[in-house]
Amino acid sequence: MCVELREDVEVDSLERTNRLFGGLIRDVRRRYPQYLSDIRDAFNVQCLAAIIFIYFAALSPAITFGGLLGAKTEGLIGVSELIVSTSIMGIVFSLLGAQPLLIIGFTGPLLVFEEAFYNFSKDQHIDYLTGRVWIGFWLMFIVLIAVALEGSFLVRYVTPFTQEIFAFLISAIFIYETFKNLLIVFAAHPLLKSYPVFPELEGNVTKDLVVIMQPNTALLSLVLMVGTFFTAYFLRKFRNSRFPSQEVRRTIGDFGIPIAILVMLLVDISVPDTYTEKLNVPLHFSVTAPEKRRWFIHPLGKDNGFPIWMIFGAAIPAILLFILIFMETNITTLIVSKKERHLVKGSGFHLDLLLIGVGGGFCGIFGLPWQAAATVRSIAHVNALTVMSNSTAPGEKFRIQEVKEQRVTGIVVAVLVGLSVVMSQVLRMIPMAVLFGIFLYMGVTSLTGIQIYERLLLMFVPSKLHPDHVYVTKVRTWKMNMFTCIQLFCITILWIIKSTIISLAFPFFLILTVPTRRYLLPKIFHERELMALDSDEIHPNFDEDGHDEYSEMHMPSDGDQRCSSPCSL
Repeated sequence: MCVELREDVEVDSLERTNRLFGGLIRDVRRRYPQYLSDIRDAFNVQCLAAIIFIYFAALSPAITFGGLLGAKTEGLIGVSELIVSTSIMGIVFSLLGAQPLLIIGFTGPLLVFEEAFYNFSKDQHIDYLTGRVWIGFWLMFIVLIAVALEGSFLVRYVTPFTQEIFAFLISAIFIYETFKNLLIVFAAHPLLKSYPVFPELEGNVTKDLVVIMQPNTALLSLVLMVGTFFTAYFLRKFRNSRFPSQEVRRTIGDFGIPIAILVMLLVDISVPDTYTEKLNVPLHFSVTAPEKRRWFIHPLGKDNGFPIWMIFGAAIPAILLFILIFMETNITTLIVSKKERHLVKGSGFHLDLLLIGVGGGFCGIFGLPWQAAATVRSIAHVNALTVMSNSTAPGEKFRIQEVKEQRVTGIVVAVLVGLSVVMSQVLRMIPMAVLFGIFLYMGVTSLTGIQIYERLLLMFVPSKLHPDHVYVTKVRTWKMNMFTCIQLFCITILWIIKSTIISLAFPFFLILTVPTRRYLLPKIFHERELMALDSDEIHPNFDEDGHDEYSEMHMPSDGDQRCSSPCSL
């Protein structure tokens, strides 16, 4: 019954009314009557565990991406601005959004866009922050036009082919950034055959040099990162074990991330003679570089010197930014709202896009980073709020019973992120390596359940051992592998583009995956093969007993047309 209700809601959310702002009005009328239940459903211990987990999951990218953004913009936008933007946008979206399970935050593609526009502004001798103001104005205008004309109906053409490419890319960015940051630690604290001995002087230079040359720093950072990841991952798997009671297992599993953070923090404290880099949270509420900028950015720049041509020229990067936000937000909504999750309150593509787009305009005025629905954090949020069925029969699969659809966890997380400055003394005790472990955990766990990841693993498994999934039984193995290779090729091209001087065009190349699926692939694959390969089944990790942690396995009905034996060749 819940599945049927959810499917009806999703169909309505993308059906055009052919009236100005008709889709937006329908989103509000459908979603807001459930506002009281969005508050009432949050009174649950699982929501408390989700708040703790997602708080660190939201704060760690704000700190990490904030540091990267500060380095790429020479301090014009950094950690302080990203914390403020994440908090304000998160609060507004959780209060008013149609899909409050989405976590709003800064993402890897947005970092690519910011870096590209900063380099462009520097080359053209244009004030970077003032240019962002006009990009924000144009973004609001474009979003209003798109919402008025019900432009979100184009989401219908974003198939799982593009969703999987995007989700895989974002997860890969999280994993890549984890090991990249760890390598930076090893480079700063190398393992040498011999180490210089410094006299015990009171001078800061000598003490700082001794700290820098500590070889144990890299090793301890590796232990903390790997320990955080495996502790959290083990406790996640522990939830579906056999001992002890189900209530104890579920509670421990729900608080897996907080337990992992606490354990690794105690490990770090127990090794006082080894330096580890700690979480760098601002001590005061101020911009990252007070000598360079203020909170309010004048639209005409310093001394009214901003070029007039760029006021109109800013429309071009604004279009690219709109494409990026449109794709990120709507693809994340599609992934979160897959029918296997049994969400019953629905989504509202028009309303969510409007909130993020208008918020982006205000972010430009105050020099704050733009935000979008963060795929990895949103999936982690939904997984943390998922309640599994009480399956006790031997061999019976665990199935999703419900998801705690509510607004409170998102609101509280956003408020806590904003209050991080107040809690700076406590947060500064947490090693950065622990946050690297959280990054790795979110990246790895988000990969499980993406069909391209499952098909990638099947490329190394004998065909006779392949599971009974629809894309295995209805498609020849070599064609399934070809489809996977095409997606990997698209991911590689997008990765190269985001890493080169044409990274500003990343959103355009991302959207090209839609016509690739719609017009090119039908020339290579039969339609029935594409329907099987492009299905939106969720197949996450299984435990040792074959239990599915997050979703129900696809079991073909008697009426399914099974492929004959050559399909497995």
